[in-house]
Amino acid sequence: MITIKSKEQIEKMGRAGRILADCHKEIAKMIRPGITSWEIDQFVEGFLTKHGATPEQKGYHGYQYATCASVNDVICHGFPKKEPLNDGDIVTIDMVVRIDGWLADSAWSYAVGNISPVAEKLLQVTKESLYKGIEQAVPGNRIGDVSHAIQVYAESHGFSVVRDFIGHGIGSEMHEEPQVPHYGPAGKGPRIKEGMVFTIEPMLNVGKYHSKVDQDGWTARTYDGSLSAQYEHTIAITSQGPIILTEQ
Repeated sequence: MITIKSKEQIEKMGRAGRILADCHKEIAKMIRPGITSWEIDQFVEGFLTKHGATPEQKGYHGYQYATCASVNDVICHGFPKKEPLNDGDIVTIDMVVRIDGWLADSAWSYAVGNISPVAEKLLQVTKESLYKGIEQAVPGNRIGDVSHAIQVYAESHGFSVVRDFIGHGIGSEMHEEPQVPHYGPAGKGPRIKEGMVFTIEPMLNVGKYHSKVDQDGWTARTYDGSLSAQYEHTIAITSQGPIILTEQ
């Protein structure tokens, strides 16, 4: 069942979203060769505590960290590590913030130092594909219209769209209905209605879209070892269209 949020509930989610966006702004200043994703994770936990919020991932099905930190060929759910990030890496930092019982979710991919032209294009197109999807998130459209816009844009630039991980409804729980794929035909799926709140979070690969999961049960990688990037926002649907709750 898709839960329709009230204006007051969306405002509370917006507070979580603003804290999350502010945290990403600080992370952007930290990203450089030599820093570790472990240091970033520790910073995030402290930042959220300072602002009266908590990291929703920590403790989720036994997950031990405040963030997911996915480097290069890792699509999502990578563990923060103490190995330094290197010049030329890309890293996605994903977090879910809870405050006053309500959540917001956002991931951003960052360039570490000087990255290759292919990696730079991947980051650009992944971010642009997110906004192509958001443009379709208006009352009366269907979830498939969001999905299709992302796939068409990504593939037109030569990148593949990950199938195994998708967006989702969010509210007082991290994963709610509806499911939001980033591929598929237009005109399908649930009708988008005012009061719905969900994430759109396309993951694009330089190579094929297939993924595999490490023995840790979390870390998802591209099957062919190619680079992967992700951008994610939490959006609320209003009569005037989508509002991005996690805008930087």
